[in-house]
Amino acid sequence: MLTASASATQIRHYQRLWLYGLCALIFTFLIVPCVLIVPMSFSASNYLEFPPRAWSLRWYQEFFESREWMDALWLSLKVAGLTTLIATPIGTAAAYGLARMPERLTKSLRMSFLLPMIVPNILVAIGVFFVFARLGLNNTLTGLVLVDVMLALPFVLVTVSSGLQSFDENQERAARSLGATRFRAFLTVTVPQIRSSIAAGALFAFVTAFDEVVIALYISSGENSTLPRRMFANIRDQVDPLVAAVSSVLVVASIAILIAVQLINRPAKAVAR
Repeated sequence: MLTASASATQIRHYQRLWLYGLCALIFTFLIVPCVLIVPMSFSASNYLEFPPRAWSLRWYQEFFESREWMDALWLSLKVAGLTTLIATPIGTAAAYGLARMPERLTKSLRMSFLLPMIVPNILVAIGVFFVFARLGLNNTLTGLVLVDVMLALPFVLVTVSSGLQSFDENQERAARSLGATRFRAFLTVTVPQIRSSIAAGALFAFVTAFDEVVIALYISSGENSTLPRRMFANIRDQVDPLVAAVSSVLVVASIAILIAVQLINRPAKAVAR
């Protein structure tokens, strides 16, 4: 097996053992913390410990029965959902527009869209805090959605732009030559071809908005605290296994979403083949 070809260049698997080992180390470094959280969430102790000396479901029960935690979860879901609904069409339209513009004009525009991804979140948080203070948007749902849309747009733009690099533009031209408007041709011809990229961009937008904590620390508090912000406060003030239980729920939910996305995209790939 190790002497078999690993690629068309006749490189053998044993010649790539160092690469396989490096990938295994990186994979372990990323996965182990998530794996350790799960048993810690079933601890009966009042503090985080590994391995747990006694097992209990008390922290899951406390999470699902706590009005404060459920309100924070519901707020985060609302913010993430609204952000996805706003950022996905805007980012898709921006990617489509940039793909149709001359290259000399797209560089500066694309860079302006990518700035929220480049600038550190702490700097964005400070600027947003002072601007929202003048507009009265601090500690509001509208303020949270606006700033998360700004952070999510670059991810949608990059993902959809990647899809637009490989779709068949001739089909859109044919639709327009038969009388379809550009908008109708885009919806009926282009969107079906890049729907996987749009779905991936929407998923990135949802995760970006749901997980944002740095900016939420500045512009949300009290009843308008998001779930990541409340988790941060729990780690800072209490350090009990409740945050491990919440994290475990989020890990399971993330895995379920990824599996669902793969199942949705599988028929499209099968048809393409």
